[in-house]
Amino acid sequence: MATATNAKPNTTSDVKPTNTEAPLTEKATSAAHDAVDALSNKAATAESSVRKGASSSAEALSEKQLIAREKLSECSAKTRAFASENPLATAGIAFAAGMLITSLFRRK
Repeated sequence: MATATNAKPNTTSDVKPTNTEAPLTEKATSAAHDAVDALSNKAATAESSVRKGASSSAEALSEKQLIAREKLSECSAKTRAFASENPLATAGIAFAAGMLITSLFRRK
């Protein structure tokens, strides 16, 4: 079985290099940070633009859906009014439509 030891951690590997020891690394790190920051700003702008576009599209779609429902309701009311005022014509139209659909299905 392993026993616990009182070993001290090696502190010599925790020393960070100074600017004079690795100038190329510091420059690369700085350039990478700058690139990430610039990309982050561009991504935030693009995200905001997409969110605004989606929001306005949703509002426009909602308005068009409301208009379509109103028109459907209006047309349905007109059709019911016509059917109740002209029952014989309604029966004739229904009969003709039925015959047309039946003849289309028989041809196949």
